[in-house]
Amino acid sequence: MASPTLSADARPRAKTIPILINWLLLFLGVFAGSSAVIFIKASTENALLVASYRLLIAAVVLSPFFFRTLKQRADPYTWRQFSWTIVPGLVLAAHFITWVIGARMTLVANASLVVNLAPVAMPFFLWLFYREVVNRSEVTGTLLSVAGLAVLVSANFRLSPENLQGDLITFGSMLAFAAYLALGRVNGARLPLWLYLVPLYTIAGVVSFIFALFFINPIKAYTLPNILAILGLGIIPTVIGHTLLNYSMKHFRGQVVGVANLGQIVFAGIMGVIFLGEYPSGAFYIAAALIFAGVVVVVLANNKKS
Repeated sequence: MASPTLSADARPRAKTIPILINWLLLFLGVFAGSSAVIFIKASTENALLVASYRLLIAAVVLSPFFFRTLKQRADPYTWRQFSWTIVPGLVLAAHFITWVIGARMTLVANASLVVNLAPVAMPFFLWLFYREVVNRSEVTGTLLSVAGLAVLVSANFRLSPENLQGDLITFGSMLAFAAYLALGRVNGARLPLWLYLVPLYTIAGVVSFIFALFFINPIKAYTLPNILAILGLGIIPTVIGHTLLNYSMKHFRGQVVGVANLGQIVFAGIMGVIFLGEYPSGAFYIAAALIFAGVVVVVLANNKKS
């Protein structure tokens, strides 16, 4: 008796299901990451402490997966493999620290524009670390999304000597975020996901915590609302958001993830209406349409190639 085979219709479907799941995971990560602004606004705790706690919470929550993977591995986990997470961890810590400092030294609109320019810087780091060159569709999608971002903040963005230092620090934060994602595509591909992320979050959290000690004493009473906000920040945008972005960097081209991550602006605007009652201006809807169009261009082009 001949063994059963997939029909012509079933074969393509069997191949596209994993691709669809990866797309869903990518946008779940973007959606989860967009919730960070809600938890940050809900907290009144020192921002540097919050940045370090969210990373350390993520490391603790994911540590069971780390130790389970260690037990299942046939090969030993060496210091050389651990060293692959050191630079990305330091870069992630630099991103969080400089974002907090820079955002407080410039206008909100300036900081929002500059820190979300990561897709513009991403091609440079992808080429530097991975020799990956963006294609025409990715360039088109990036330009559309960045145009939407420019529309969103153009009414409030202002260059001035007073804001210049903060703008430059925020620009450095954006470069650190782009480099962190690009390094995830390079170094993260060498290791199972949990053996890469848990040490990375631990390194970034410890470095951020040490930096915070220069500005505030962490030994104090914490209010229940602040504790809940920090826990939420550590679990949803960090454990889910950052983890799925790093997972996606292993399965998609880097620029695809960078452009898709701009969807956080749209999701954050929707969450602001639902949870904070903050209704965006008319420019938001134009910006959202352009960002969405840019993401669609990149997604469709990449999906066709897949």
